[in-house]
Amino acid sequence: MQIQYQTPPIEIWPHEVPGGGKPKSPAEINPENGHIIQVSNPTMERFLPKAEKDLHQSIIVCPGGAYQKLAYRHEGVEVAQWLAGLGYTAYVLAYRIPDQREGALQDIFRAIRLTRSMGAEKVGILGFSAGGHLCCGAATRWTETLYPATDTADTLSPRPDFALLIYPAYLDEGPGRTLSPELTVSPHTPPLFVFGTQDDKKYSSTSCINILKAMQEHDAPIEMHYLPRGGHGYGMQGDGAGKIWPVLAERWLEETR
Repeated sequence: MQIQYQTPPIEIWPHEVPGGGKPKSPAEINPENGHIIQVSNPTMERFLPKAEKDLHQSIIVCPGGAYQKLAYRHEGVEVAQWLAGLGYTAYVLAYRIPDQREGALQDIFRAIRLTRSMGAEKVGILGFSAGGHLCCGAATRWTETLYPATDTADTLSPRPDFALLIYPAYLDEGPGRTLSPELTVSPHTPPLFVFGTQDDKKYSSTSCINILKAMQEHDAPIEMHYLPRGGHGYGMQGDGAGKIWPVLAERWLEETR
């Protein structure tokens, strides 16, 4: 089963994908739930705003799935469609899975650079769960050189202008569930919007607190919303947290422009 793209996907690596691994092939889908279960040729699917609403800014959406799968529809396409309605050019990034954290980070660095090369005045990123961890990695590790340049797009900065982390996972992999050591927050970390809930104890509850503390310690801008209940993996669905965070995020995006 193949992804039913609404627009032709953009291959982010024009030649070989860095880091070796499997040869390029179409993404593999679980036919029972539509989740992507294997990506060897990372792509971006683009959703354009109406001309009269175009903000000339782009946001790259990173679905979650524990770095094992991608919840491509409800944490990707549905969110990109909402962002396009707000005036952003939105992209859904199908980054490398399964079990390819560093490869996925290479993919988001490349996606940010490629999006910037297409003329976006600002490039933001938005991620859910593992995608939130990936976006946090891009926001805190952008000074690193992760792969050799492939074209002129790779001369551009991979630093996102802002990042939204929605029920982010894996920001608590340090000793005693402290901040994951590879996430090096500094005063130059871009503005963050973070949303999570206290009852999401396995994933986002400590992750949210950790990134808040680190951003505060370095006087880096952050807005965090931490609800008592909501769970995990809801995207924009349901009547609870899935309806609340988009309202708060829209307001924050307006203030961040």
